[in-house]
Amino acid sequence: MSSVHRKALEHKFKGSLKINTDLNRTLVSFQANKKLPFYRWFKYKEGFSAPMMNYLISDSGLNKNSKLLDPFSGSGVALFAALNRGLVPSGIEILPVGPYIIKNRIKAAKIPVDDIDRALCDCLSEDFKKYLPAQSKFNHISITEGAFPKETEKEMLGFINYARDHFADPDTQSILEFAVFCILEKISYTRKDGQYLRWDYRAGKNPLNKKFNKGHIPGFREAITEKLSEIREDLLLWNSETASTNFDSINLTEGSVLKLLPEIPSKTINIIITSPPYCNRYDYTRTYALELAFLGINDSGIKQLRQELLTCTVENREKTSALKSIYTDKRRVNDFNRIVETFNSQEALQEVIEVLDKLRTSNNLNNPNIVRMVKNYFFEMCFIIFELYRVLKNNGIVYMVNDNVRYGGEEIPVDLILSDFASTAGFNVRDIWTLNTGKGNSSQQMGVHGRTELRKCVYVWQK
Repeated sequence: MSSVHRKALEHKFKGSLKINTDLNRTLVSFQANKKLPFYRWFKYKEGFSAPMMNYLISDSGLNKNSKLLDPFSGSGVALFAALNRGLVPSGIEILPVGPYIIKNRIKAAKIPVDDIDRALCDCLSEDFKKYLPAQSKFNHISITEGAFPKETEKEMLGFINYARDHFADPDTQSILEFAVFCILEKISYTRKDGQYLRWDYRAGKNPLNKKFNKGHIPGFREAITEKLSEIREDLLLWNSETASTNFDSINLTEGSVLKLLPEIPSKTINIIITSPPYCNRYDYTRTYALELAFLGINDSGIKQLRQELLTCTVENREKTSALKSIYTDKRRVNDFNRIVETFNSQEALQEVIEVLDKLRTSNNLNNPNIVRMVKNYFFEMCFIIFELYRVLKNNGIVYMVNDNVRYGGEEIPVDLILSDFASTAGFNVRDIWTLNTGKGNSSQQMGVHGRTELRKCVYVWQK
């Protein structure tokens, strides 16, 4: 199908597209964090790595006390890495999983390691089920029912009650519960798998012809002992380095970036490092369903949260009216109209939407709502990019990690479209760094269209 405008856009940014040999897939993903102290406690797959943060901060050339913003903070990698480099970090995050991780890492710096030693000792002999209150059960939501072996669930709930009964320090209680949070996936029949939770056949949920075996599923005692040992090891390391980092200086706001970015005063931020959700249909309310249920969010809360997230699933409804209301309330209707005009006039994007609509009409998309999702994703990202420009000081810089995507065999140059929005907002598109090796398309796409690589990029925009 026609790609005239996409080719024109690629020509426009030809000078900015550069392979950066310093970057690799491990660095721009969570993989490089898997063995790092503190970061390894919870596997937040959607984040980037602390070494990547250090690389970007060094590239920016900014001095200590510069103000950093991550509007998609996730588990706080950017915030903690920035703090360690002497920057003043602030962040926004809507998925409750992220703030819970961040708050507990801050608490962990304050607890006595002796408390962890005591809990580890009790893990050798205590029967945690005896601390299980009568009629107590995990607050499952509909898609997590049956996620744990029955004995595992009893021990888990008993341990949480044990922690509350045996430790006076509320921060210690919180960290012990957080340790449970960190092993939920490991002790369950589930595995996070892109758009959904994948279930092990032992849960009795999968059809016989779709058996999935996630391998060894540890019992609760085995898993919690391993996690507490890991936490203890990292806390001892932290204490041995006599770190004086004031984690309480991290400013994190929970909520929708579309609502909260307009609240930040203009020209107050020096550097933005972030990685927004990709336009890839991943539904974080499903992949993190166990963790959200653990945090007490029920089915209706999950549905509401799904709609408030940046559009990246086929279930998201458009937010045009809500955005117009935000800008009207702030007497910024002219800004609203300019952003909408920028979105409507981006020819490569309109070409993509037209192509996808034709694929939908001919039943060549595996979900007809992909067209709506792609359109709304870029619409919302256009607002975010204009807000990033507004809050940055002159000479401020943005580093954004994102992937291109493909639907129905048609590649969507997310990097070029978003960079064109940035250019219209006023940014200088300094670089669009690409990795030596891109990302393969999905197994469904490969089966029909063959394997092709999609660009994985870091955009560098300067005000």
